[in-house]
Amino acid sequence: MIPEKRLRDFTTGVFKAIGCPDADAQLAADVLLAADLRGVDSHGVARLSGYVRLWESGRLNSTPHIRVVHETPTTATVDGDGGLGLVTAPFAMDIAIEKARQYGSGWVAIRNSNHFGIAGYHALKAVEQEMIGYALTNASPLVAPTFSTERLLGTNPICYAFPAGNYPPVVVDMATSAAANGKLEIAERAGKSIPEGWVLDAKGHPTIDATAVKKGGALLPLGSDRDHGSHKGFGLSAIVDILSGVLSGANYGPWVPPFVAYLQPVVNQPGQGIGHFVGAMRVDGFRPAADFKANMDQWIARFKQAKRVDEQQPVIIPGEPEYEAELDRRKNGIPLVEAVQKNLEALASKLGIGQL
Repeated sequence: MIPEKRLRDFTTGVFKAIGCPDADAQLAADVLLAADLRGVDSHGVARLSGYVRLWESGRLNSTPHIRVVHETPTTATVDGDGGLGLVTAPFAMDIAIEKARQYGSGWVAIRNSNHFGIAGYHALKAVEQEMIGYALTNASPLVAPTFSTERLLGTNPICYAFPAGNYPPVVVDMATSAAANGKLEIAERAGKSIPEGWVLDAKGHPTIDATAVKKGGALLPLGSDRDHGSHKGFGLSAIVDILSGVLSGANYGPWVPPFVAYLQPVVNQPGQGIGHFVGAMRVDGFRPAADFKANMDQWIARFKQAKRVDEQQPVIIPGEPEYEAELDRRKNGIPLVEAVQKNLEALASKLGIGQL
């Protein structure tokens, strides 16, 4: 177990080493640590080497001039200037929250950005202000649409976060693919197979090989196949791609710049960088916030009392496992698998910073 502060200081040091200003380095570290604390290990410090790789290849601007390029009272488009999505997305969410504070809701599209970490971090910023938060992003093309074997979409996560009263927020934070790519990476590092229904191999056949996508295969949409509703996952992913990429002026579909090392950027891209879309809605724009939160508590309590298939397995409220993981990890430290720890040690040596 690694204490949170030690891991936070190390992560901040990595971002400083690639030229990020202190405030940006601290914010980027905060976003990554939020993932590790919430048990989303695929999107925490395990991603650090990916950001460094982008910087080394000239695809990441460590000192961006992030700016609003289009605006109305309730909407805006932000250009991230090739910077960290870990910094650009919070910048945009702050704008969405301020617009919501003034006008009831705020919606911001982001272009020319990079991987923004867990969507939940950004959506929860709105919850802190008694608002409903919304965050999504497009991503490296690794997912084949229904009836195809061609990688045209990202895992394209979507997140809604709702404040409650006595209970933790309800946070629906999920990939629109059958599994997030990070889940494959976790399985690969552990030398484990993956469930059938996540991936197709290079010939379009189902496989349990965690490395299949690296070998030319593709992730499947949520639902896995048409008989089990993959067209719905494809539809959700399309919404994310259109709002994040087409609406903002970022790249979309197969033109999204890859974050993973085994994909090469395509030429003649129609947009700029990766795209995100964030939003905030004031609860009291619809009804008194206290009344809403009281009903949210009732909603949560009733679902937790649902009749069980297995008495040992209660119904899990969206966001509940992550909340419980955070309570535990803040107290007891953050576990790192050996492969990630070795990767971080190599990163420290490369950048000339202190070891973890």
